[in-house]
Amino acid sequence: MSSVFEGYAADQRAGVTAYDEMFEGARLRKPYRGLSSSLHAMTRAELNNRTESLANSYLDQGVTFDIAGEERAFPLDVLPRVIDQDTWADIDRGVQQRVRALEAFLADVYDSGEVYRDGVIPRSVVTTSAHFHRQAAGVRPPNGVRVHVSGIDLVRDDQGEFRVLEDNVRVPSGVSYVMTNRRAIASALPELFAEHRIRPVASYPQKLLAALLAAAPAGVRNPTVVVLTPGVFNGAYFEHSLLARTMGVELVEGRDLVCRRGRVMMRTTHGLEPVHVIYRRVDDEFLDPVHFRADSMLGCPGLVDAARAGNVTLANAIGNGVADDKLVYTYLPDIIEYYLGEPPILKNVDTWRLADPESRAEVLDRLDELVLKPVDGSGGKGIVIGPAATRQELAELRDRVLAHPRAWIAQPVVQLSTVPTFIDGEVGPRHVDLRPFAVNDGQRVWVLPGGLTRVALGKGELIVNSSRGGGSKDTWVLAGPPRREQIAIDAGSGAAVAARASAPHAPQSSGPAISELTAQQEQQQQQQSPC
Repeated sequence: MSSVFEGYAADQRAGVTAYDEMFEGARLRKPYRGLSSSLHAMTRAELNNRTESLANSYLDQGVTFDIAGEERAFPLDVLPRVIDQDTWADIDRGVQQRVRALEAFLADVYDSGEVYRDGVIPRSVVTTSAHFHRQAAGVRPPNGVRVHVSGIDLVRDDQGEFRVLEDNVRVPSGVSYVMTNRRAIASALPELFAEHRIRPVASYPQKLLAALLAAAPAGVRNPTVVVLTPGVFNGAYFEHSLLARTMGVELVEGRDLVCRRGRVMMRTTHGLEPVHVIYRRVDDEFLDPVHFRADSMLGCPGLVDAARAGNVTLANAIGNGVADDKLVYTYLPDIIEYYLGEPPILKNVDTWRLADPESRAEVLDRLDELVLKPVDGSGGKGIVIGPAATRQELAELRDRVLAHPRAWIAQPVVQLSTVPTFIDGEVGPRHVDLRPFAVNDGQRVWVLPGGLTRVALGKGELIVNSSRGGGSKDTWVLAGPPRREQIAIDAGSGAAVAARASAPHAPQSSGPAISELTAQQEQQQQQQSPC
């Protein structure tokens, strides 16, 4: 056993009931045998030096996130998370299935509403969602895709089974960290890459661009795609600029666009040029001041009408947020069965609907045992973990639940799985979740091999969000044996990785100058970090 991992198994067993992805008791699990062997000769001092180098390189590159107005390097643990190919195959199929069901659901609720008439989900559950927008009714995307990009959050329970924690099909973020983490770890641990066959992640921008081009209005031969950002004050601006640069498209703000006669144009030094697809990273409420917030300066008046006329595609589509509602989430197993005629591959976490009187009574009796979440919350905001809450916090929570029961769900405290993490010169178990990203081009749903692993850096901490002190890991999906010898180069990292498995899924634009309206724009910009 490598000295780096000395004592890890004992630390993992010390009063922890979570599933550990590295050890089963004292026995090393198969996916981590290669990692343990590769690190055998490495000392803690060497790992510490490489960790410091990672943090410095992230600061130099601007790979940061914002907490209370302070830009910090996004914490990246030097030890990767390893997932074997069979486990990933199940995740891949489960995410594809979920995206297909969500596509059918969104098309239905904004059109004929057959799901209501057949009693799968009450109409009131959907129409009372904060992110249900009647402005989206009757808007049919050119190729039928509403969920061009999705991030499905998964956790691994105490039995080692991956379960869906929540869906993100509105404006999912975090994929930039997947790509930058891979490049950074490939540079910091080149010897590990030489000894493992890892599925690459560098093709994501090309997959995304292909899906956006496929979503262009009919009859457009050379579609123009842009990335719409709220601006430099947004917590995910680094991601917006990275994706625009790697796709080779323009990064624009709302003031760079103008709608004329139902069409969207972009201001350039050569005059107005047509725009056909907008990969928007602006929330619905700020996208079009004609139909949503009249005081918004982040979007462009007329975007919704242009989309309704079929002259521009908004990716993701407006109104998708209703599928992110955590109360709607509780109906997803039935929704999958209804639209696809098959059982869910990935199960939900057990959940109580507090709008139901019997469930509400049970939860209120067990507030100190459960986790309560606001149905429209994100980034870990508003979550109350009963066992860690004070009596006063629980009393206030009870009042809020009784006042607005539809606004809450309850779940058991899920002991998220643990993985080896290097903190303060020691390797210890830390809790993680996983956000796989999927891209839908209308023909197939492609799932990025790996996704974003977020890690709670505090010992015993269960909330992984960076806004609460969490970090991230590079996620390695191991490739199976190739059918033919070939060396594939991960273009994102420049690292040589082994041949592709035979599995079935195998000019930078800068934002415009800040105007005199910066203060108001900064106030409206939404924090879209993955955390």
